[in-house]
Order: sequence, then C-alpha cells, then structure tokens
Amino acid sequence: MNTKEKILVTALRLFAVYGYEAVSVSQIAGELGITKGALYKHYKNKRDIFNCIFEYICQLDVERSRQSGVPEQDHSDMPEAFSHVLPKSLADYMKAQFHYWSEDEIACNFRKMLTLEQYKSPEMSALYQKVLVSGPLEYVERLLCEMSEGREKQLPSPHVLAVEFYSPFYLLLSMSDGVDCKEAKEKIVKSYEYYIDNFFKRYFP
Repeated sequence: MNTKEKILVTALRLFAVYGYEAVSVSQIAGELGITKGALYKHYKNKRDIFNCIFEYICQLDVERSRQSGVPEQDHSDMPEAFSHVLPKSLADYMKAQFHYWSEDEIACNFRKMLTLEQYKSPEMSALYQKVLVSGPLEYVERLLCEMSEGREKQLPSPHVLAVEFYSPFYLLLSMSDGVDCKEAKEKIVKSYEYYIDNFFKRYFP
C-alpha cells in the first residue's frame, strides 16, 4: 500500500470512530507519523480525502454491477438497461453487495462514518440515504417493477416487494457489525444468501 492509499485508509478509520467533522488533517498525519506538509502533497484538504474515498466506493459499486449484469446507474440515466435484468443477476448483485459492505474494511468504515454523521449534517444525512437506504430501495423497486411486468402470478406492488427484499440487507448488516467472531459473521452471510434465494423462489420462480 502506497502513502496515498494509507492516508485514505487511516483517515476513514478515524472518521468511522470520531466522525468526519471531529477529525483534523493534523490528526490524520499524526496517526500516520508524517507531517501535514507530506499529506498535502497527496490531498488538498480533508474534503479532498473524503471525495476520493467516495469515488473509490462508487467505482467498486459500478464494477460489481457490471459483473452481476445489473445497471450501474439509476433508472433515469439508463432506463433501457432496467428492462433486461434477470432475477439471478439481481440476486448475485445483492449477495456481492452484502459481502462487500460487511467484509471490506473501507466499506465498513465508510458505512460507520455515514451512520455517525447523518445526525450532524444534512449533506451527510442525504448521502446516507442515497448510499444505504432510500437510494438502494428505489433502485431495487425499479428492477422488481420491470421483472413483475407480464407475469401471470399476481404479485404484491413493486414497493412492497422492494421493502421485503431490501430490509434484511440493512438488518443483517447491523447484526454483522455486532459480532466479532468470524464464524458468526459467516453464519449471517449464509442467512442473507438463503433469504435472497428464497425470495426469488417465492416470487420469480
């Protein structure tokens, strides 16, 4: 890991513990054992560090979307792509998302930071919703709406389906945060994967 990457990882770890606003550039530099001047060679300021972290998170999300075969942007940006997604593709994507948000150090710390900061800043509250709550829920609802089209079986509304589908993701992530044992975390992952598979067996066999 080079210095630039170490700065990102260290800064985010501090943000996750103390909150974004409470951490200073001096604190980040001190944690790394470098001067503020050395840090400024890589990033203009604390906001630049935050922006790079968010960019990295978004880039990985796009990659997982492409690998799973689901749209990498919102419906308003690429509506056609939403009409061709298979249930298995959405299942694979959500499983990959759960592994990422529960296991990756950067993702976990970013999520913890947003959870802390959502109560302190309207901007962070909006970002928390977009990344972890209303944003994913709307995305899933749009996909399930397209999948429900033309099916003979009477299904609940796309919104009801989306809430049923997405709620365990959020709940089980929180449960994963509360355990330290690797076996317990793996059990939670398996519970989530079982739930996803069962959801599609019930509604989109």
